[in-house]
Amino acid sequence: MHATTPSSALPGRSAGLTLALLSALAFGGSGPAAKPLINAGLDPLHVTWLRVAGAAVVLLPLAWRHRGLLLRRPALLAGFGLLAVAGVQACYFAAISRIPVGVALLVEYLAPALVLGWVRFVQRRPVTRAAGVGVVLAVGGLACVVEIWAGLGFDPIGLLLALGAACCQVGYFVLSDHGTASSDGAAPDPLGVIAYGLLIGALVLTAVARPWEMTWSVLAGRAEVGGAQVPAIVLLAWIVLVATVIAYLTGVISVRRLSPQVAGVVACLEAVVATVLAWVLLGERLSAVQVFGGAVVLAGAFIAQRATPAASPEGPVAGGGGAERAEEKADEDEKADEKAREKMEGDEGGRLSAQVPFS
Repeated sequence: MHATTPSSALPGRSAGLTLALLSALAFGGSGPAAKPLINAGLDPLHVTWLRVAGAAVVLLPLAWRHRGLLLRRPALLAGFGLLAVAGVQACYFAAISRIPVGVALLVEYLAPALVLGWVRFVQRRPVTRAAGVGVVLAVGGLACVVEIWAGLGFDPIGLLLALGAACCQVGYFVLSDHGTASSDGAAPDPLGVIAYGLLIGALVLTAVARPWEMTWSVLAGRAEVGGAQVPAIVLLAWIVLVATVIAYLTGVISVRRLSPQVAGVVACLEAVVATVLAWVLLGERLSAVQVFGGAVVLAGAFIAQRATPAASPEGPVAGGGGAERAEEKADEDEKADEKAREKMEGDEGGRLSAQVPFS
């Protein structure tokens, strides 16, 4: 019996796509809005604290609503707060103080490839050929972005900080892969994980950034954006409300209406948006080769993100009928991969980790 798609599902998909686009646009605007504040005199760590602490206060009602998560998923919440929130965003803002926004974000898109590297070389689990292609594309594209043949065209420390942001994402993905199961089998609500992640991240950053030493007078002044003087408090409001709160909320809701894979494709627009905004507003121009390399990085990240680990062989094919057994094994692997993809589409934890990157 052939099942048809209900017409009522189409508006839901359309709304989901719209929300995914809005999320990508909002996330993409964080770097171009933060860099003028850094240039005006704020420390990158202080800008990170303002962003995370402000968003945590706004989402306090969500944290209260999902307060049961503190007891059911403490490790997951701690990992998200320490790595995906505090680690990623602190490294990202520190990186953009030294290198162009678009370059820093493209380096972050190595995260899916690094996850596959962890699976293959640390966990010693086989990965699919498609995954290998994705990794090669991501690394090759990044070589074009940083112009490695010219001896690295950007500040090495800035590149290392951006790579640190990618590694923090990998750490969170690995943690969530091992620590999302609970005794009741219920998946955590991503909105609750985000709310508590921001709270935990704010607490950690308060101890590290020491905001009482911040030059608060900068927020009362103006910052230069595209040749114009913009109130610093307006840029901060954009970073907190639009590039964090709205970006996260619309991203989670869109994945619920679409799927992690479709939303992940749209999320790749974040790097495009950030690069274009940095080009127009901050004058950070990239060469044609770097733009090409950026497109290759995004393609590689998309392929790597979609790839599932290959099934481990149960034993050698022995005796007669080897060809038939090999064909059967290939069919089994394909079915196993399909089941893994279906499981990820239905798992709330997988939905949250589809939001890449957390910038």
